[in-house]
Amino acid sequence: MTRPADSAGPGNDLLVHLARLASALRVAGVRVSLSDEIDAARALVRIDLGDVDEVRRALRCTLRIRPADAAHFEQAFARTWLDADDQPRSDRPPPPRQGPGVKVPARLAPLAAATDGGDPRNEPPEEPPEEPDDEPDGDRPGASAQALHRRKPFELCDERDLAAMEPILDRLARRLATRRTRRWVPVDARARGRADLRRSLRRSLATGGELVTLARRVRPVEAARLVLLCDTSGSMEAHARFLLAFARSLRRVARRTEVFAFNTELVRITAWLGVTRPAVMAARLREAVPDWSGGTRIGECLAAFVARHLTALVDSRTVVVVLSDGLDRGDTALVGESMRRIRARARRVLWLNPLAGDPRFEPTAAGMSAALPHLDLLAPAHDLASLERLLPHLRT
Repeated sequence: MTRPADSAGPGNDLLVHLARLASALRVAGVRVSLSDEIDAARALVRIDLGDVDEVRRALRCTLRIRPADAAHFEQAFARTWLDADDQPRSDRPPPPRQGPGVKVPARLAPLAAATDGGDPRNEPPEEPPEEPDDEPDGDRPGASAQALHRRKPFELCDERDLAAMEPILDRLARRLATRRTRRWVPVDARARGRADLRRSLRRSLATGGELVTLARRVRPVEAARLVLLCDTSGSMEAHARFLLAFARSLRRVARRTEVFAFNTELVRITAWLGVTRPAVMAARLREAVPDWSGGTRIGECLAAFVARHLTALVDSRTVVVVLSDGLDRGDTALVGESMRRIRARARRVLWLNPLAGDPRFEPTAAGMSAALPHLDLLAPAHDLASLERLLPHLRT
């Protein structure tokens, strides 16, 4: 015999309220699946039902309410769960009952009174009013300092911003240096790793077919090979210090990183990046690099790199990165020819242009247009978020 609704347990009462909430959401056009309702029912028996905010958050999470549907959810929750006055009493579901492991919300007075038979001794004590909280909660947008720094354009940053960004740059670089390769290599049997059955069986022939020790193999950490060519001309002054800080972080974790600065001349600055204090490093770089924040001849500098360093520093496992806005006063034909020769030898060639962060950007500058046919990727480099998106392309 089917049990009457008024004799159902507390779990059934919760399910009735949950079903009405889900139905109201569907009527409002919010997608709620049966599996979402099951997740919500499981969550309700594990939370404090005496806290309406906790109930609301649990339902919003388990029913997978999107931000665009938040207003519909709040209205449906108020009508069907909180028993708001705008719902006809004849249409209201029976209240959830108090039972083992189930607490009736303290602020649901109409629902609790019907369950307790109107005995005031069974009503939970009234909670003190909550004091206003100035801190952002989960429903109100907030942003951490790191999130703000990730999106702040380099041209709007000062030295204090650079100091705050350095730990973020270091973490980005460590992500590059801790990625493991796809290939498996043999290691000592005492090392931790995956068992290599083929090598183990082959080794067992020396012991009469008995597996005395297991051969093992691991995926080694990928060793990135990078060559960075950073434009330090006047048009790049606002970005160069941040891009060089990024190069410095990469150099710390990827020892095979070589860094060059160029404007009217090409200068190898890898050794200068080991200076501990960024301010001291920047001062020494300004002294070591001729015409810092001056003019630029990209073609001549790239041609000098090809003539002096291409064979020694670039091979089929090297990723070459040019950091420049492509604004060139020199021979643009040299840009195209130099990039062609670099691309023929390198594994991958990337060009990071701070101007590419503008949606209106088009690579129409003479130097940029000459280099474009020989690039694997042209990407923006105007904030930390753009550098973060670059990491997968730096892996060999």
